[in-house]
Amino acid sequence: MSVHTKAFLDRTIAPPIKDAIEFELSLPPYRRQTLTNGVEVYAIDLGNVDAMMVSWIFNAGNSWETKKGVAAAVNHLLKNGTSNRSAFAINEHFEYYGAWLNRSSHHETADVTLHCLNKHIGELLPVVAELITDSIFPQEELDIYKKNAQQRLQVSLKKSDFVAGRLIDAYLYGPAHPYGVYMEQEDYQQLQRDDLVAFYKQQYLGGACRILIAGKLPADILDRLEASFGGLAIHAPEKNIALPAPAIIPAAQKKYNIVNDPNGVQGSIRIARNFPNRHHPDFQRVQVLNNVFGGFFGSRLMANIREEKGYTYGIYSYLVNNIQQSALVISTEAGKEVCAPAIAEVYKEMDLLREELIDEEELQMARNFAIGTILGDLDGPFHVASRWKNILLNGLDGRYFDEGVRIIKTIGPEELRELARKYLKPEDFFELVVV
Repeated sequence: MSVHTKAFLDRTIAPPIKDAIEFELSLPPYRRQTLTNGVEVYAIDLGNVDAMMVSWIFNAGNSWETKKGVAAAVNHLLKNGTSNRSAFAINEHFEYYGAWLNRSSHHETADVTLHCLNKHIGELLPVVAELITDSIFPQEELDIYKKNAQQRLQVSLKKSDFVAGRLIDAYLYGPAHPYGVYMEQEDYQQLQRDDLVAFYKQQYLGGACRILIAGKLPADILDRLEASFGGLAIHAPEKNIALPAPAIIPAAQKKYNIVNDPNGVQGSIRIARNFPNRHHPDFQRVQVLNNVFGGFFGSRLMANIREEKGYTYGIYSYLVNNIQQSALVISTEAGKEVCAPAIAEVYKEMDLLREELIDEEELQMARNFAIGTILGDLDGPFHVASRWKNILLNGLDGRYFDEGVRIIKTIGPEELRELARKYLKPEDFFELVVV
């Protein structure tokens, strides 16, 4: 009878802990190729799962529309009928192959994104091409869209956080700017099929497009994309083209109190200031400062206003991901009787960051959070594609990612205090409470 000795872990000794900032991070590269019509394909070939994503990114956000709501309506209704397929038939086709086709509309761009098993890509790409070249926007589908959108808006307008979100954007950028404009009930009613068809022909059928693909890519994926899209009238975005957007004109008044529901017991608080875009050298530095201030659950705003004061379940600050100009926003909901003291505490935390140096332990925690977030964003091909999409659409390159990691690891308390003195001045912020 043999006796086997078994090694046991000594659980009285803690395993070594490695800080996140000790990791060496790199963003997996893409492979860029070009279709016959000049459309660039950015390919990220990663992963072991037999799945992939294809995203067609058009210059078709609301910055390009001349009538409110047209860009979002066109993007949504791309999937609702062609000359040969009804909305039902289109949905049935993608469901049959276990695929998901999503649409999303933003300020500058609009996306059509396909997630599928890579073995079915040959059956799916021609149908996406059909949507891009032969959508007909049936009147009955437009009527349904308008009715549903109006009903959603009617419900949303009863919510203080929804009202606060759209008003603060209007204050920051101006109500005529694509970043600040918002829809009213009558705007939906005024949408006409001819408006949609004209925008579709301009921005999709013959529009500027990029294609981003990611996942375990088939060896012939470029040939398949060329076959379905290389001969279309779409083209690559023109370099350095100016967006057809009006100037940003922030509101003259800085403080607002809006009564949206006379019987409401909770107020939605937004405190925000205009901020440069990602090309400004302070953008990534302020992201580190923001982590300390209100960027995650261990931030100062959370520790003070949630944990110590109990004014709210959660409070966060963040930099808005816009291309033309960003914003620094503090967002929370609180009982209406404690909105004023909650706002006072936000400014108190700004004062402390302007006056005192952040201690090394707190800064290390903020650094670890930032690096940990990046690690999560590098987990899998779709997350990597999302990182690259943000970089490419902002006219940047991989050096932006590397510089961001360097800043997180090396920025010091003195530099952060100078940034706080520059950007965390209460007089620069708009203040909004919606009850």
